[in-house]
Amino acid sequence: MPVTGRATRRSWFVWLTAAGVYLLAVFHRTSFGVAGLQAADRFGVGAAALSTFTVLQVGVYAAMQIPTGVMVDRYGPRRVLTAALLFLGLGQILLAEAHSYPLGLLARGVLGFGDAMTFVSVLRLIAAHFPGRQYAVVTSFTTAIGYLGNLAATVPLALLLAGPGWTPTFLVVGIATALYAVIVAVKVRDTPTPVPVVPREAVRARHLGRQIASVWRVPGTRLGFWVHFTTMFAPNVLAMLWGVPFLVQSQGLSPRTASALLTVFVFGSMIGGPLTGALISRRPGARMPLVGGYIAGAIAVWAVLLAWAGPVPVAVLVPSFAFLTLGGPASMIGFALARDYNPLERVGTATGVVNVGGFVATTIAALVIGVLLQWTGGNFRIALLTVVALLALGTCRMLVWWRRTRAHLFAAEARGEDIPVRIRRRRWDENAGVPVLAG
Repeated sequence: MPVTGRATRRSWFVWLTAAGVYLLAVFHRTSFGVAGLQAADRFGVGAAALSTFTVLQVGVYAAMQIPTGVMVDRYGPRRVLTAALLFLGLGQILLAEAHSYPLGLLARGVLGFGDAMTFVSVLRLIAAHFPGRQYAVVTSFTTAIGYLGNLAATVPLALLLAGPGWTPTFLVVGIATALYAVIVAVKVRDTPTPVPVVPREAVRARHLGRQIASVWRVPGTRLGFWVHFTTMFAPNVLAMLWGVPFLVQSQGLSPRTASALLTVFVFGSMIGGPLTGALISRRPGARMPLVGGYIAGAIAVWAVLLAWAGPVPVAVLVPSFAFLTLGGPASMIGFALARDYNPLERVGTATGVVNVGGFVATTIAALVIGVLLQWTGGNFRIALLTVVALLALGTCRMLVWWRRTRAHLFAAEARGEDIPVRIRRRRWDENAGVPVLAG
């Protein structure tokens, strides 16, 4: 059962240790943001093949989210986080020694497997160790710490790759990541000390299928999925792969300047995350208006970037990137929805379902952008229209499930049930219906 009072000092220590795992995962995930051009030279590949590195890694990540949620609910986040660190370390060690394209792909696939097991596990720990009113705030602190890993994967990583080089850099961070698994295994606890551990029953495929179906059946889970899908993929694609190539090959900036510009994504998210978490903790009803405001602003930003005649000035790129960084904090609202509308024993599974959304969108965007660049001879203006198309798709689906979640809340309120947030009925709520598996 979740904490209902104040979190203990021990809970904060457990969270900080687990957040360190997420920091490492984000570093490994985003390292190709500045290493992409070197990877192209090292493995002798073009834009489409380069995008396959990120597509494979993120595809593995997305495919593993629901199984990870089930594993976290079944085995506990401590064991899953320990395994995640071992896979992350192994993947980076393989990448350090890889000289062939197939081995490089294998390494990024192993990294994606380890990365997939981190964030859901950390959120499950937060749900168990902290009261509901602190969930959004602590989650936002987690993402802020994760962006420190993103920061390390910009200018510092670029300097290391230019100095010691590819193999020493990735070999050292891989070994350090694997060693951190010992700290997590010893220090992290799945629940606060006073909370008894519920005996775990044997896993049956039919039971798991029912659990996943029951989570997907909840309108709030489906809304969280589409919120995550729509808000987080655009900054992810730029930070993970196409940011530096876009700035260097399309905008004419030096690799070092381009890497420095990517730090805007880090600092913007580190500031915006806690502010967003604090706001939605105090005012849960502001969650969807915040998401809507971000999406409207993101469409305007991409219209400016893609319609600009000639290279976009740095004075325009910086505020544009700064606004797009808010997609990360906005995507955390999807996890708050998963927690609010699902019981604790299914929060891990629901979080995994939501987390699939943004990484499916990231996978599609990274792949299609690479293919379009290959077809158009490096025309980023055409290739990046992929982002606009996915924003439109995600927004349409999100609006559908927003109405249905509101209808679900009104129906629960009419039955006298406790509801996570009180909202006012609007004209568009009429005849919204509460479908179960449709859509």
